[in-house]
Amino acid sequence: MTTDLAPLLFLPGLLNDAVLWRTAIDALADRTAASVADLTLDDSVAAMARRALVAAPPRFGLVALSMGGYVAFEILRQAPERVTRLALFDTAASPETDERAATRRQGMDQLKVGRFAGVTTRLLPKLVHASHVHGPVGEAVKVMAERVGGAAFLRQQRAILDRPDSRPTLATIRVPTLVAVGEDDALTPPAQAREIHQGIAGSRLHVLTACGHLPPLERPDETSALLREWLAA
Repeated sequence: MTTDLAPLLFLPGLLNDAVLWRTAIDALADRTAASVADLTLDDSVAAMARRALVAAPPRFGLVALSMGGYVAFEILRQAPERVTRLALFDTAASPETDERAATRRQGMDQLKVGRFAGVTTRLLPKLVHASHVHGPVGEAVKVMAERVGGAAFLRQQRAILDRPDSRPTLATIRVPTLVAVGEDDALTPPAQAREIHQGIAGSRLHVLTACGHLPPLERPDETSALLREWLAA
């Protein structure tokens, strides 16, 4: 007997590609037909969402991390009837703060006059838990950033800077929703996950201990287990 596979669309974060979600996709292969959106080609979340929707099946669940979450909220604005369920990891519904915007623009300006440095060892503590800075997880993050490259980095940063406020969207979301965040996430800390959880009626909040901004790489087994429970909801 064959079981229908649930279509899932995975959305990566800044300087991430499909490798971010590889372990989760493999772990859920018995339940899902997965695809990963390419978020490297556009410089606005609206354009990213439109491109993802063109390639996506008619109806699908969304799994998103960080910048991917901004795109997920935009997909829900553009085509809410196509989304069957939602899983948000380490993201925010609020727009960019002035302080973060200034830091992003500084990094963009540095790239325009120099070589793309990718994710350096100095930057890794902001992305992953201290236990993963030196080792395979940290190395995977650096290699992934190099694959994505400087041109895509600039496009993605422009998209992040100009993203809309998604907090008004939260109350309109009526699908089974998981909100997950690393306990030690320095970029989108648990307070931002709680704001999303409180805004989406009936959502589930999960905090991953000893984890930073990238649970699919840092805590792959726990991430896959969370998604399997979410699929059964």
